[in-house]
Amino acid sequence: MTLGIALAATNADNYIDAIVSQARTAHELGVESVWFGQRMDYDSPALAAIVGREVPGLQVGTSAIPVLGRHPLLVSAAAQTAQAATHGRYTLGLALGSTLVGDAFGLPFERPIARLREFLTALRQLLDTGTADFHGELLTATPTLPTALPGAHPRPPVLVAAMGPQALRVTGELADGILPYLAGPKTLSSHIIPTLARSSNTTPRVVAFVPAVVTADVEATRARALETLSFYEKIPSYRRVLDQEGADRAAELALIGDEETIAAGIRRYREAGATEVVLTTTNLSTPEDELRTWALAAAL
Repeated sequence: MTLGIALAATNADNYIDAIVSQARTAHELGVESVWFGQRMDYDSPALAAIVGREVPGLQVGTSAIPVLGRHPLLVSAAAQTAQAATHGRYTLGLALGSTLVGDAFGLPFERPIARLREFLTALRQLLDTGTADFHGELLTATPTLPTALPGAHPRPPVLVAAMGPQALRVTGELADGILPYLAGPKTLSSHIIPTLARSSNTTPRVVAFVPAVVTADVEATRARALETLSFYEKIPSYRRVLDQEGADRAAELALIGDEETIAAGIRRYREAGATEVVLTTTNLSTPEDELRTWALAAAL
């Protein structure tokens, strides 16, 4: 099973330079893949393209671009640019979005499953054929110029941060796998993976994102996790998977402790059916602990 890490820089004079430096360090330790969330201050596919170009051999991924406020033509172009820049080492991750995203764009967060279906249908046409002729209720994709980018091969894998039944069914039909976050092993094995498998004709990728820190200061790190991850407890999609797992607080899903503790937690995700695990929020403790966490990801 492949292990990766999600990168985020703090107190950086130049965020891009800081992330490239982190990626080099992680790669030198032996980490196989690094992932970048889509925020509102940088463009994730562009950052992945830069990192993949600067650090040859490192797999890079986006986790994840909300489809609300985006168009398949623009996302296809960004993903293909990253794929060509990295010579085939890029994975595109998408998400439904939320009211927070809708408010930022001045758009209503309505009919998210219908929007996801239309977005994925148009995106697949663009990536698979180099053009599209899609007319949906919520979006249209009819490019007047070719959309296939030379060098962007193989086609970038498309994963979705899907965890609810309807989103999982659409993803199983139209994408290559999922990017669940804060969905524990019980929820993966009992709810998420069986629903996904019923809609998929292939073996989908299940890339589980798991907060994890290797540290001796468990109590203080757990306290920071409680504060940092509390944001997700009020978002319905995350609240649902936390409840399915039997967790009251999001931080209960964080793996915090020594190397053996983290390794045992990762094994539970593998046994639940995850094909890959990405360790996130590795910066909850000291820089030295973060390096220990990355080294463990590389060693496992």
